Amino acid sequence: MHPIVNRFLKYIQIDTQSDPNNPEFPSTEKQWDLAYVLVEELKTIGMQDVTLDENCYIMATLPSNIDNKVPTIGFVAHIDTSPDFSGTNVTPKIHENYDGKDIVLNKEKNIILSPDYFEDLLLYKGQTLITTDGTTLLGADDKAGVTEIVSAMEHLIKNPQIKHGNIRICFTPDEEVGKGAHLFDVEKFGAEWAYTMDGSEIGELEYENFNAAGAKISIQGKSVHPGYAKDKMVNSILIGNEFASLLPKNEVP
Repeated sequence: MHPIVNRFLKYIQIDTQSDPNNPEFPSTEKQWDLAYVLVEELKTIGMQDVTLDENCYIMATLPSNIDNKVPTIGFVAHIDTSPDFSGTNVTPKIHENYDGKDIVLNKEKNIILSPDYFEDLLLYKGQTLITTDGTTLLGADDKAGVTEIVSAMEHLIKNPQIKHGNIRICFTPDEEVGKGAHLFDVEKFGAEWAYTMDGSEIGELEYENFNAAGAKISIQGKSVHPGYAKDKMVNSILIGNEFASLLPKNEVP
């Protein structure tokens, strides 16, 4: 457990927030910081064909150790974290043997993680939890997935008695801003099936994807001095309200 935790803690110390307002790819330069670390680590543990392309996609191979030809499978995770909250100066806290009660993340700011609000916490009673101090993201989405894949590959390399075909892995940028798959080179990856390690509880397997689309809408109103505004002023917020009311209510999140 300790090597896995230490690896995860190393990854979350590297700020990799993506930026939805930047059209460049990747959307932030700091995603490269973790990419370079991962490339060297993959080489160190013994992965083959380790590549980092110009768009910040990392790919590597664990060669087959069996004679029979079997389909290549892949494992994928993303290295960026959400732009919605800070990923800088993460201060992790480790809570061993969680007792199912409130966790005080930050006493000074009165930030509390409670099963009264997050019922799923009770699923992990008795386990070790890793949190932040409440002032940043932890980055487990998806550095936990990255940790799982690297650790699994290392385990297979150290235990060749576990038989497997070719395994391909890929770490992608900009998933949090909806661009993670845009420049993914499927042909280069070369896997017949692949699994994204980016879920929630142990044992869950999702085999369908949601579809998300975004739009930025500008509404131009008309500003008129209130003393002369009757029948002239056009309130853009009211137009926005009217527009929102026209959206089919069963087709929004």
